[in-house]
Order: sequence, then structure tokens, then C-alpha cells
Amino acid sequence: MKIDIKATNLELTSAIRDYIEDKIGSLDRFLKKFETKSEIEVFIEIAHTTKHHRHGNVLYAEATIPLGKKILRAEHSDWDIRLAIDKVKDKLQQEIKKYKEKKTSDRRQNRPVEK
Repeated sequence: MKIDIKATNLELTSAIRDYIEDKIGSLDRFLKKFETKSEIEVFIEIAHTTKHHRHGNVLYAEATIPLGKKILRAEHSDWDIRLAIDKVKDKLQQEIKKYKEKKTSDRRQNRPVEK
């Protein structure tokens, strides 16, 4: 699994990069089944969305995983980037499980499977 990270209005430190690679990299075990022809790419964007004094620090994390014709996506805003990354990982894990269940149920019912 290849992880591409983009930082907007936020410094991407090595600690944050390692944290993202550790958390999102743990999803690799769920995606192994789908890596038949090529390596799966995960696109991560972290951003500092506002610097307004009333709202405080609002940090944003978003992840996108293209799987054939299907695109799995999760996003979350929080005051701490690590919390936002954790929530995105949890949401992606749920999306992967739903996608996996749908593909296996389609095979069992002899429906054409979309790639």
C-alpha cells in the first residue's frame, strides 16, 4: 500500500508523517485482498482550515482510496490532528468492511462483480 500525504496550511512534520503511516498503514491487512494487479494508493490530506479567533484551531483530515470503480472516502475535523486521523482511520475501516461484504454477497448470489 502506498500512502500519499498532502498538507495544506499546516507543516507536515516527521512525527505527523509517521503517525499517519502507522495508523493508515494498519488498514493494509483489510486491503490485501484487493491488491491483485497493482499496489493500492491511499491519498491523505491534512489541513489547517481556519485561524479565526472565535473558532480556534480547526484541523481537518481526509482520506481517499480508489478501488477499481469504487472510491472509499472519509473525512473528519477536530481540534487535534491526531484525533482527526484516528477518526478517519475508523471510518475508512468501516467503509472497507462494507465494501468487502457487498463484494462477497454479490459473488454468493451469482451477480456480476464490479471491479
